[in-house]
Amino acid sequence: MRTYTVALAGNPNTGKSTLFNALTGLKQHTGNWSGKTVSLASGNYEYKDTRFRFIDLPGTYSLFSNSADEEVARDYIIFEKPDVTLLVLDSTALERSLNLALQVLEMTDRVIVCLNLMDEAKKKGIKIDARKLTDQLGVPVIPISARNNDGLDTLSEQLLLMCTGQTRTTPYRMKYNEQLESQISRLESELRDIFGDEYPSRWLAIRFLDGDQKLIATLKHRLSVSDKGGMTHGAAQALGSSNSGHSC
Repeated sequence: MRTYTVALAGNPNTGKSTLFNALTGLKQHTGNWSGKTVSLASGNYEYKDTRFRFIDLPGTYSLFSNSADEEVARDYIIFEKPDVTLLVLDSTALERSLNLALQVLEMTDRVIVCLNLMDEAKKKGIKIDARKLTDQLGVPVIPISARNNDGLDTLSEQLLLMCTGQTRTTPYRMKYNEQLESQISRLESELRDIFGDEYPSRWLAIRFLDGDQKLIATLKHRLSVSDKGGMTHGAAQALGSSNSGHSC
């Protein structure tokens, strides 16, 4: 049976863990992330002769590595490369949830958005056009109510389609002013020469320009390990030149 990895991401209190429990049931394991005090929960779910291994990432409001939770969630999406990142949004507070969504869409093309708590949104008279949001975000948007098991069959089918390459996405990417876009483009080209398609070069360029020292340190470590201590001159120069940072 083929197994695919799915990362569950979202703000705190969006029902992310409720969805995790609804899908995995008792097939769960808990522990801590390596070197962190942040708890790790994983579990399996089977659908149409396919196994999905869910990783319940810490609930965060951003992925700027300002906390251990944010660093764990960001690093998993970037470095572990799950087959799908399942982004759980609160339908009753969509504007707040979209901040994290836009960050995730910069990091990976393989995203499905879950509009959770649709039952609560309906009670409050909130209407969301999921098809229009799909067009705007460029990824599948699935309305669900995890605690009532509503929409989970549709979600499961979309997971299968994306994992097997039958769904193509064109994620929305933020555009900045001309000067900043020029800087991003230049640095993106340098980073692509170093990393190829290993990591999302545009996202890396934006984080480098913002002076994300934790990310830079992590990349330096990964490069030195993969090169057995011999980081290339180009890599060292690009990573070193980012230490000064520029504000986005």
